[in-house]
Amino acid sequence: MHEDFPTLIRQATGARAVRPIETIQELWSGYGAILRYGLTGSERERVVVKHVRFPDRIRHPRGWNTDRSHRRKLRSYEVERTWYARWSARCGGACRIPHCLALETRGDEALMVLEDLDEAGFPQRREAVSEAELLACLGWLANFHATFLGCDPDGLWEQGTYWHLETRPDELEALADLPLKRAASAIDRMLRESPYQTIVHGDAKLENFCFSPDGGEVAAVDFQYVGGGCGMKDLAYYIGSCLDEEACERLEPWLLESYFASLRKALARLQPSIDAGELEKDWRALYPVAWTDFHRFLKGWSPGHWKLTDYSERMARAVVRRLEQEGEV
Repeated sequence: MHEDFPTLIRQATGARAVRPIETIQELWSGYGAILRYGLTGSERERVVVKHVRFPDRIRHPRGWNTDRSHRRKLRSYEVERTWYARWSARCGGACRIPHCLALETRGDEALMVLEDLDEAGFPQRREAVSEAELLACLGWLANFHATFLGCDPDGLWEQGTYWHLETRPDELEALADLPLKRAASAIDRMLRESPYQTIVHGDAKLENFCFSPDGGEVAAVDFQYVGGGCGMKDLAYYIGSCLDEEACERLEPWLLESYFASLRKALARLQPSIDAGELEKDWRALYPVAWTDFHRFLKGWSPGHWKLTDYSERMARAVVRRLEQEGEV
């Protein structure tokens, strides 16, 4: 870590001294780490520090060690800094995120000093979710999407998510499913041409949600791939991240209704001029399309991935078949 950074952490928190407590996790492909620091003489007891240091050698765990991959990661950290500097203050309690205390760069290193969500009342992480926890996350996504509906994602990714077609040509080239490959552009176009664009979290997997002890409240972290898009991209990705194949299929109607019920309430409060019924009609039709978009990426990136289930394959085939019948591919 750059020699200036401990001083910067002290200045950001008003602490007399700071001390490293633990490494929470290493960043993907060796780009740094997320650390927890203890504070002395501050009103806060701890902060979380995201320390980014660009590696001399790219170490992708699945072998995608390309310059394009490296540039995408560099841009993702720039986007995250922009998110905290210019956008994050718009998030209210219904889509809780950590408060940002400082953003600094030194050469090839970057520092983000963030509120410790454990200390703020969100100390729980989940590998599996209860009904209450599912509802909390669906409500978070709905309120996030309502908050930013119609916003131009200035300074963020023009298209949020890390898997959208434009940023993944290598994975498309590797895709062996030729009907899905031919339909990829039409799938991407349908999502981009929805008249109801918002800002999407872009990596809304279960691991990026922090829960209150009772699971009824939730906060989200990791905004490297935040940007413009259809809200269904977040919803499909989140559901696929925390439920197995049987639950995804069995609970699909309930999950969609729960999300849209939260979205209707959020729109009534935040964007009353929006026709919530028309938005819901448009996004419900795009849910399987968003699911298929991620399925397309995953099938090219990691063909044996556990998320490539029979349910996911049936969803994708139905979307591709419809596009073929409509002459879109």
